[in-house]
Amino acid sequence: MSSPAEVSNAAPYVKAAVRDMKAYRDSKNYRKIPIGYSAADVPGLRPMLQNYLACGDNDAERADFYSLNVYEWCGDSSYDGSGYSQLEKNATGYNIPIFISETGCRMPRPRLFTDQSAVFGPDMSDTWSGAIVYEWIQEANDYGLINYGPTVDPNISTDALDGYPRSGMPTTQSPDYGNLKSQWATLSPTGVKLSAYSASARITPPACPTSTPGGWIVNGNARLPSVGQTLDSAATSSGATTPSTTGGATKATASPTGGGTISGGREVAGMAVGLLTVMMGFVIWL
Repeated sequence: MSSPAEVSNAAPYVKAAVRDMKAYRDSKNYRKIPIGYSAADVPGLRPMLQNYLACGDNDAERADFYSLNVYEWCGDSSYDGSGYSQLEKNATGYNIPIFISETGCRMPRPRLFTDQSAVFGPDMSDTWSGAIVYEWIQEANDYGLINYGPTVDPNISTDALDGYPRSGMPTTQSPDYGNLKSQWATLSPTGVKLSAYSASARITPPACPTSTPGGWIVNGNARLPSVGQTLDSAATSSGATTPSTTGGATKATASPTGGGTISGGREVAGMAVGLLTVMMGFVIWL
């Protein structure tokens, strides 16, 4: 999903999936493994999506972290010219960890990775928890930093997905690997010491976003959907929905506190796409 309407319509189900996964984790007495979301960077939804997943008074419903796949700093760009300065502005004061889950434009060549000086330098390091360069192993999309030899017939080799081997002695992709290594060699991120952490310190969550024409179309204060619930596609942020006993939804009057419906006629039983994306962010964190 990449359009503002598609992403905002799906957002309540993603947040509900986060809630349900946290509840399952706690019901099994697992350690508090952070559960968050890795999102495509849709400029029309900044910063509504990131604020939506972190807003509210209930820790059990908020994401534990948020990340973005950002492909804006391409070639020899700059902090302001790339739009990274706007990313920093949107994330300043954010109440949960935020990081870049994919970066590294493939074009223009060569890949310079000069954005790393901003992410791990004074411009962003106080706010952003680093970045993940895409990607380690060379594949058909040509983003890899290393390869395990020439392509082979995937029907013959069992360790080659789509013909790209996954074992053996790695060979660096030139000049990409060297360019990234050179960038990292110049950086000295400071981080935050454990001794500086205080469990009582709290950053106020952002306000839940309200509906905006042509962009974010969800009332951020609306109750999250539950499994099997269908929402009324005709409902808007001016009304509230309540699930019926059969999983449908009926229109109700908006509450004075601003709670309303989640716009869009989606079946939460088909939550697999949102849940998969949450799991991707979960795996990245580990």
